[in-house]
Amino acid sequence: MTAIKESSTIQENKKYALDQCPVIYVMDKIGGYWKPIILFHLIQGDKRYSELKRAIPQVSEKMLIQNLKQLEADDLIIREAKPEVPPYVTYSLSKAGRGLQPVLEAMASWAFNDIDGNFGRRVS
Repeated sequence: MTAIKESSTIQENKKYALDQCPVIYVMDKIGGYWKPIILFHLIQGDKRYSELKRAIPQVSEKMLIQNLKQLEADDLIIREAKPEVPPYVTYSLSKAGRGLQPVLEAMASWAFNDIDGNFGRRVS
């Protein structure tokens, strides 16, 4: 990976934004399309790579691997490789990842309520 220049304007703006809005910090960690979906599936328990791939058939292998690596780098998931043939790798939520469980469950609850029309529709 490329080293991040600590004094860059982007990094200064990011730090300022993080200080002003903690949602930016969360979105920096779990933002994107696939990360919250992966985390949501791991709430239900440890999963092997193939189980995650089956649970999220729309994700390409490249995107799944890339997002798993990013989540691991951000200490939200734990990758455990067992030295067997064939390789046996499991993914689980870290302590920080488990801390996101109420957030992800709230997102799911909101989605079901919105789909069911429980929030009403604004008429223009």
